[in-house]
Amino acid sequence: MAERKARVERNTLETQISVEVNLDGTGKTNFQTGVPFLDHMMDQIARHGMVDLDVVCDGDLHIDDHHTVEDVGITMGQAFAKAVGDKKGIRRYGHAYVPLDEALSRVVLDLSGRPGLHMDVPFTRATVGGFDVDLFAEFFQGFVNHALITLHIDNLKGKNTHHQIETVFKAFGRALRMAIELDDRMAGIMPSTKGTL
Repeated sequence: MAERKARVERNTLETQISVEVNLDGTGKTNFQTGVPFLDHMMDQIARHGMVDLDVVCDGDLHIDDHHTVEDVGITMGQAFAKAVGDKKGIRRYGHAYVPLDEALSRVVLDLSGRPGLHMDVPFTRATVGGFDVDLFAEFFQGFVNHALITLHIDNLKGKNTHHQIETVFKAFGRALRMAIELDDRMAGIMPSTKGTL
């Protein structure tokens, strides 16, 4: 089996980013984005997705966090798409429900080759520790557009915004782990009647 690893660099006038991913990792991480809450949430993806993830970003944080968060999502999506390769032998679909105290979120995804984000998270606050929670939609939109996946995110319950967000990221990691997992019964087979994804 070929190694499912990738390194992607993306440089613009707003951000300079490098992302390394190993889809068959152990949850090892290194984050240097300058946005601690984003790093905390990406750690959930890696730990619960069992992927190694290294993300370094030098962004225009003197303006705000927007470009950094969105562009990290874009670059991570590019890296995941590159690492997953032709998708033969994978499960393709993934889903997870994750609770955290009073909060409960559901994430369902399809490595379909078609980008689509459907996100329903009724945040109870606009910020967490100074972080604008609306930016997570930008993160996931950037990811799905470049990983070419269909992603449904629903926060079903929650009063604490930190808990709402954390359940989303943990569930995303779990669903992603399921979708990229290799299925012995599908070895060498494209999981689509079209013959391509």
